Amino acid sequence: MNGVIAQALPHAHFTALDWTVIAVYLAGTTWLGARLAGRPSTIRDFFLGGRRLPWWAVSGSILATEISAVTFVSVPARAYAPGGDFTYLQLALGSIAARIIIGYWFVPAYYEREVYSPYEYMGRRLGPGVNTAATGLFMLGAVLSQGVRLFLTALVLQVASGIELWRSIWLIGAFSVAWTLLGGITTVIWTDVIQFIVLVGGAVMALVWVVTSVPGGMPEVLRLAEEEQKLRVFDVSFDPGLEYTLWTGLFGMVFLNLAALGTDQVMAQRIFCCRGSREARRAVIWSAVGIAVPVLMLFVGIGLYAYFVHFPMSADEHAFVTERRDRVFPLFLVRVLPAGITGLVIAGIFAAAISTLDSTLAALAQTSVSTIVGGWRERTGRGPLSDAASLRWSRALVVFWGVVLSAAATGLTGVRGHANVIDMALAVPSFTYGALLGMLLLALGRGRRSDAGLVVGVPASVGVVIALHWLTSASGAAPPMLRLAYPWFYPIGTAVTYLAGRLLSPVSGGDGGPSRARR
Repeated sequence: MNGVIAQALPHAHFTALDWTVIAVYLAGTTWLGARLAGRPSTIRDFFLGGRRLPWWAVSGSILATEISAVTFVSVPARAYAPGGDFTYLQLALGSIAARIIIGYWFVPAYYEREVYSPYEYMGRRLGPGVNTAATGLFMLGAVLSQGVRLFLTALVLQVASGIELWRSIWLIGAFSVAWTLLGGITTVIWTDVIQFIVLVGGAVMALVWVVTSVPGGMPEVLRLAEEEQKLRVFDVSFDPGLEYTLWTGLFGMVFLNLAALGTDQVMAQRIFCCRGSREARRAVIWSAVGIAVPVLMLFVGIGLYAYFVHFPMSADEHAFVTERRDRVFPLFLVRVLPAGITGLVIAGIFAAAISTLDSTLAALAQTSVSTIVGGWRERTGRGPLSDAASLRWSRALVVFWGVVLSAAATGLTGVRGHANVIDMALAVPSFTYGALLGMLLLALGRGRRSDAGLVVGVPASVGVVIALHWLTSASGAAPPMLRLAYPWFYPIGTAVTYLAGRLLSPVSGGDGGPSRARR
């Protein structure tokens, strides 16, 4: 960052009181999460919470992990930016539909046996090689997508405090590792519930503050937003290159959310922690209320637009925000909110990032232990791990993956010029999600299939999506119909994997469909 822009950072507004609020908040949350979790004595406790967690806590954890700091920071930036509007909300249509499908189709299948991940389920239905392939895809996608989320939250901390970006990344990573080690998934879920409450409270507080700071209040905010057409929600354009249309929301985002909630272990792990399939279904479907948070943050975005119309940025601040639009909300927080309140809101964003990252660490450690370590011991004839050994491996792998994710986020510090990080966060998983969802749909189908078709289907799916990304990003290199927005990559990737599996893998062993789930 150049010296002129660095001087524009409002570090002086972030006081010792704000730092004290953050320290007390993080210490209190750590203590409370550890008390609620207890000390896990078995691998089942560490990764499934003993399957005794209440549905409403699991639902809150899903919300906290899904929303994260990306929503809190990047969604306001989308509404604030030139040409920004509310069309982002169209994506909620696919999100709600996907939760219903997962609740009534995926969840009963997962609860027919005790499994720890969707990949174990796929392996039992399609062969052990599928378990390994799906786990590898998940690990690749998790490192890419969670690196983006960690990077964004570190950006907020940098704007507020002046701590160098790479130091902010490793600070968040260290806290995430510590929270995960305290009590496994139980600590993760209970701290997620706390973060969700604080995050929603912070969103409401920010909305009230920004609106009351604008002369004329909400009527003036809405008037200015209407003048700039920022209140538009629906876009019925058939242009396949547009990210936010009614059609991407109704179709493309269904596949994204089926993959994110049903096949990504970061989210799916919570489904396995409930007391039965009915409670798991309730947790998934009720998590749809999280759409209220993006609505709040979009209103914050138009409030920011109105505020800076009435109270323009300095030239340095304008250059600072223009470089990355995601800086606009953190800039407002530390420029306008009083000391203490700024610290509380920043602490909520900071803790939301930790809750997302520690969820990822728990998921990566679990899949590493079960697939990599367990598979190695099986191949070498050493037998299964004891609970004590599994716990030791799990904790070591939490630390390992914490280093990997922090390093991945650090690698993004040189990225410049992307207008909104939420587009990157939603687009990155498309490399692997289509293949994962295609494999799961094959596993859920009638009849047992071999993995022969997936040897072709999975690489083809990833290759097709990479090619589409390249064609889309290479301006003018492809015909308009081949320059697709990222929501379309998810159904395309899924279809390639599923069709290859259906056409090239023979059915054997009778019906083999999922049995009635345990209640």
